[in-house]
Amino acid sequence: MNDCGCDKARKDLEEYLRNEVCKTEHSDIREHLENCPACRDEALVATTLTAVVARACKETAPEELRDQVLSRLRAEQATHH
Repeated sequence: MNDCGCDKARKDLEEYLRNEVCKTEHSDIREHLENCPACRDEALVATTLTAVVARACKETAPEELRDQVLSRLRAEQATHH
């Protein structure tokens, strides 16, 4: 195993979570996360945040809100022309 301390694990955490590190590094980071509660917690926060952002990007605004925003945009455009 390479030296995979907290600094290394945290530096490469995003790439690790997206499976963008080589297999050797992936194994080293996974092993570190299994044995380091602080880094494991950081990985959980990153994973949760990524999932929440992805879910939010799939949501759509209610039609009434959409209509209000478009109406205000049109009113602003009309006053600036």
